Order: sequence, then C-alpha cells, then structure tokens
Amino acid sequence: MQGKIIVVTGALGALGKVVAETAQSRGARVAGIDHAPSQAPATPESIEIGGVDLSDAAKAKTAVGAAARHFGRIDALINIAGGFAFETVGDGDIKTWHRMYALNVLTALNASRAALPHLAASKAGRIVNIGAMSALQAGSGMGSYAASKAGVHRLTEALASEWKGKVTVNAVLPSIIDTRANRADMPKADFSRWVTPQELTEVILFLASDAASGVTGALIPVGGRV
Repeated sequence: MQGKIIVVTGALGALGKVVAETAQSRGARVAGIDHAPSQAPATPESIEIGGVDLSDAAKAKTAVGAAARHFGRIDALINIAGGFAFETVGDGDIKTWHRMYALNVLTALNASRAALPHLAASKAGRIVNIGAMSALQAGSGMGSYAASKAGVHRLTEALASEWKGKVTVNAVLPSIIDTRANRADMPKADFSRWVTPQELTEVILFLASDAASGVTGALIPVGGRV
C-alpha cells in the first residue's frame, strides 16, 4: 500500500474505518467518502468528505473529484458504502427494494463511474466492491438485500470485462461481519463463526495492491465458517 492513493466509500462505518486505518498504517493516503457528516481536517495523508449521497451521480462525481484534486490522482476505489434490510417478500415494502438498490448498487456504480477516468490513468488502477454471500442463495427475509448485492456482483463482472487491461475490478463476498450492530441484532449467534472486519480488510487490500494485478472479475467469498 506504500504510496497508494485510495478512495474508500462508507469510510466512517464499521468496516470502512478498519480499511481506511489499515491502509494508512501501511503507507497509503486515503480519501474517505461517507453519507455521515465529517469535521476531520484534511491532511497530506488523508481527507474525509462527508455528507455525500453517493446514490446521486452528480454528488458522487463531485466527491471523487475532490479526492483526486486533493491527492493529484487515484489508484484504487474501495466501494463499502451500502445498507441492509430484512423483510420477507410478501410482507415487505416495495420502497425497501428501491432503497436497497440505491444504497448498494447505485453507490458502487456512481462512485466507479466517477473514479474510472482517474483509475485508468494510474499504472495500477483497482476497484474493490463489497458483495455478499447471501446474494449467491437468498434465504427468507433476504430478498431485497440479496437482489441488490447480486446487482453488485454483475456490476463487478461487467466493469471487469469493459476495463480489462486498464483497471482491475473485483468483489469480496462476506458472510456475516462481526460488528457491534450485528452482535446487537443477533445476540444468540456464535460470533466466532463470523468474519471480522480485519480479516475482510486483508482480502480487500490485497485486491487493491500491486500483487493482485492478475486478478479481475473475481467474486471472492470471505468468511466461510458460517
């Protein structure tokens, strides 16, 4: 990661914070973009761009452009911004399907479209998306979420094909991530079977590194203990 310029969306969330902090600890400079507001001052090593609705293409382009101007270039985009909902298909609200599509597909699509010209100019442009194991086979209550994450998987494959030889595009497919929120929602679960943010971060940063130059279009499950 030494010397890399990395944009992390959802950077103020449980996983985003770990990815951003770990990347910085390994020598990367990081631009964090998030829907939540941020008052953190910009430094030569990092910038936080808060209050951004990445489901809005124009706002995504403005935020990514600000990151590129701050550092002079972008080498990798890590699309972590997203959301989750648990509703059965029959009893759920159609608005949830629209919300999941906006939070999971449109955020990744808009950030990627905004970043691709910058990434193509890099000698090692990378996009890493966050899919989901549950999108491979959806269970009860997972319809809207799994459908949106399946969209992320197909977006990953399409971008990898379209930008082959210029930018690598891959996705990690986590099982349940061991976060404070997930523990609160599922207090009786066996947390030892979940994937930790740090375990997931290691795979994400590998895919964003020079060592992963030969990997593109891959959908990589992480956390198979569940």
